[in-house]
Amino acid sequence: MTGHKILIYPQRKEELRRKSDPVIGMNKRVRRLIRNLKATSQANPDGVGLAAPQINAHQRVVIVRLGSEVEGKWRAGPPIALVNPEIIEAGDERRDFDGCLSFPGLYGETKRPHHLRVTGLDEEGQPVDRVLEGFNAVLVHHELDHLNGVLFIDRIEKAEDLYRLSVNENGELVRLQVSSDLQLAGNLKQVASQVELVDVDKKK
Repeated sequence: MTGHKILIYPQRKEELRRKSDPVIGMNKRVRRLIRNLKATSQANPDGVGLAAPQINAHQRVVIVRLGSEVEGKWRAGPPIALVNPEIIEAGDERRDFDGCLSFPGLYGETKRPHHLRVTGLDEEGQPVDRVLEGFNAVLVHHELDHLNGVLFIDRIEKAEDLYRLSVNENGELVRLQVSSDLQLAGNLKQVASQVELVDVDKKK
């Protein structure tokens, strides 16, 4: 199965801002949606999560690739589905990396919980009750935001926290900082066009 086209902001802003409806019953339509989300996720290996609204299906379903750190590098696992997920507990809010397939090439630092307890259903319709820590909690929190029409740019606190990545003439990875006095969410196109080079090491 081939993946679906991912909606891109700001061109598909209206659809990405729409809140999703709860799933009523694990029928063929929902299972097909999960298959489509998995195929789309696998066709976009740079992403570690995908929410149904990102393929213009406004049901409360997300796909996440939970992972762990192996030899200092993040290794994502296979895509799993969460249906009608709800956050029961949240804590340990800290700043961390953020990005989104609906904002290709744009990244940021946002403040999100690093501890979550989430309930819902799996793709077989069985109850799920999971405790997530670290970046897995960040990942799930990001995807659940999508179900409420909340985008990662809404959690950017200041323009310096929004950036693009590039390689300079020395082959080093650097940040292209997005800086502007404009409101981030309402004027992303203008903000993203104003960039300046920032050394990654200085931002750590």
